[in-house]
Amino acid sequence: MGMLWWRFVISVVALTVLLCFNQLCHSQQAPNYTFVDEASTAPVSASYDYIIIGGGTAGCPLAATLSQNYNVLLLERGGSPYGNPNITNLAAFGLPLADESPSSPAQRFISEDGVINSRARVLGGGSCLNAGFYTRASMDYVKNAGWDPNLVNLSYHWVENIVAFEPPMLQWQSAVRDGLLEVGVLPFNGFTYDHIDGTKVGGTIFDRDGNRHTAADLLKYANPKGLTVLLHATVHKILFRTKGKQRPVAHGVVYRDAKGVKHRAHLNKGSKNEIIVSAGALGSPQLLMLSGVGPAEQLRSHNISVVVDQAMVGQGMSDNPMNAIYVPSPSDVEVSLIQVVGITKFGSYIEAASGSNFGLTPSDTPRRNFGLLSPQTGQLGTVPPKQRTPEAIAKAVKVMNSLNSSVFRGGFLLEKILGPLSTGHLELRNKNPSDNPAVTFNYFKEPEDLQRCIDGVTIIERVIESRAFSNFKYPYLSIQALINMTANFPVNLLPKHDNDSVSIEQFCKDTVMTIWHYHGGCQVGRVVDHDYKVLGVDALRVIDGSTFNFSPGTNPQATVMMLGRYMGVRILNDRITSEGFA
Repeated sequence: MGMLWWRFVISVVALTVLLCFNQLCHSQQAPNYTFVDEASTAPVSASYDYIIIGGGTAGCPLAATLSQNYNVLLLERGGSPYGNPNITNLAAFGLPLADESPSSPAQRFISEDGVINSRARVLGGGSCLNAGFYTRASMDYVKNAGWDPNLVNLSYHWVENIVAFEPPMLQWQSAVRDGLLEVGVLPFNGFTYDHIDGTKVGGTIFDRDGNRHTAADLLKYANPKGLTVLLHATVHKILFRTKGKQRPVAHGVVYRDAKGVKHRAHLNKGSKNEIIVSAGALGSPQLLMLSGVGPAEQLRSHNISVVVDQAMVGQGMSDNPMNAIYVPSPSDVEVSLIQVVGITKFGSYIEAASGSNFGLTPSDTPRRNFGLLSPQTGQLGTVPPKQRTPEAIAKAVKVMNSLNSSVFRGGFLLEKILGPLSTGHLELRNKNPSDNPAVTFNYFKEPEDLQRCIDGVTIIERVIESRAFSNFKYPYLSIQALINMTANFPVNLLPKHDNDSVSIEQFCKDTVMTIWHYHGGCQVGRVVDHDYKVLGVDALRVIDGSTFNFSPGTNPQATVMMLGRYMGVRILNDRITSEGFA
């Protein structure tokens, strides 16, 4: 009876533990951004020194920096995160990912691999949706990227002054930390933002009151007189001049507001003025293609005029695969997101999260917040994606709300691999910029990626069996039982196999999930140069995670925000130098 009960429990709860945090919702006061408005209030045509497409994790710090000296337009297709408790409150983590409405800050997509994923649609980008872990890239990553390490360090500090905090360390996270050390993920590096082999406590963008601090908060650095931010502004294409030019020159964009009204924004006269695409790993290559920069054959198949035949746009798409093991706990656990990481020497990163009671709404009638595990969400929902009818969802919600709170006590350990080496590609489905393109990541195509997963899951098994972790594991539940339970979660659309508990390789393949660290599509050396200028055209750059060949550090958001600041400073310095000699 016990085993059947736990099998049922785990199939219902899976990784919902990510969501249960404070019992009271904290409200973060919105900054008084006088430069933020709806796109519907904008003139039909206007001119700027810089036009930045995408107010996300890179776009916000970039806009704030450039606004110090120049007139900047920042176009964001989503709305504001402020005033939305589902974004700003840690207690509500996961709710935006469960929201499939057109106004949701998260836009779900399913890769051609069959893995459920999401992309941001909100000012602040993925920093409004993620689990909040803040950690820098390694020094080797910085060196290989060709970045100036001194400016990188200053740029990280600029970001951290606003959005990064030291998390509290309570019982579950402490047990994970001690378990990692016990099984040899050494040394212990204490609390640090730095990427160092061993076990460490990293930063978080949630403050001690449970308020999320996002890339949108970095707009506090902006010069209000130099910046215009337009919300619900969906860019349809970048405009190029070709007549009398040696090669195409970007000079403007066409965007539509929430009412569907078309607007144009143009660059002011000046050879140094630019359009910068910061629309993310899906949005940036998609927009280049929609604007005529991409593989000619694919563009012509959609009746898009070819500006530059650039075969590498949309290539090199990667997503770091995540695999996890859920551990029901006989002891109470704190609610926590990612706080501890084990950085192994073989290229796997071990992290953990925990939760209980799933939070309560501040109303007279308690209502559980199931977040990522809610039947509505794609990542870890208890209702398989193809069966999510309104009736099925309502039934699952009723069942979950009827369960005793002790069912939801526990947490999970996950591993994410370095890199990855496996890559795929992105293609247009149609000419609508609001629709998701088709993307294939080819998880575990390269054997080394799969081996890293196997080694990482092996470390997780050893941590679960460690003395340090013994208070949080039922003694009668074997590792094989935990793996079998986890393998039953409907986490993706892939077929399942019966040998997951005896083959870690099969477990990795069957239970692969995203940790939302996908990147590529406009990579340095293939689509952009080392100054992030798009090859083959002038006055156009791409600055965001689409330029990465590999994901930086254990979690990329710190480096994406840093990159926005870093390149903003670089651009300003280059202009000051060149104009000083003019």
